[in-house]
Amino acid sequence: VEVADSAEERAIGLMHRQSMPYNSGMWFIYETPRTVAFWMRNTLIPLDIIFVDQHGEVQKIHMNALPMDETPIPGGDNIQFVLEVNAGLSERYGLGAGDFIRHPSIKQDPAWPCHRVSRGVAQPGSAPVLGTGGRKFESCRPDHLQKKH
Repeated sequence: VEVADSAEERAIGLMHRQSMPYNSGMWFIYETPRTVAFWMRNTLIPLDIIFVDQHGEVQKIHMNALPMDETPIPGGDNIQFVLEVNAGLSERYGLGAGDFIRHPSIKQDPAWPCHRVSRGVAQPGSAPVLGTGGRKFESCRPDHLQKKH
């Protein structure tokens, strides 16, 4: 997963790419939490856009953003990270609002027990990995923050 942590990199994002390897994406990092909105200007591939707060909690997922669509996609308030992946990946991994993403850019407890999340149902086990090149993105829910069903 590529990292976009400067204003210039965030502005360019995944524009003008004809394709992206299946388990790849772009991780957008903002210095502080803020209100964000994305669009698909000059983006040629459909994406899932995952909006994440400063603790790594997924706040919202916009699934299957349409290529070249300039309609703003609001992510909400207090967003510090955004993950763009190929459309359908968030559903395939069962990622949803209230789940957590781990990444070295997120200040989190390194000894974080969690349950794997599959289509919204917490299950014991390790989390799926959404990343390559030694940068792992894990979708899991800490034991003390389990969703109430």
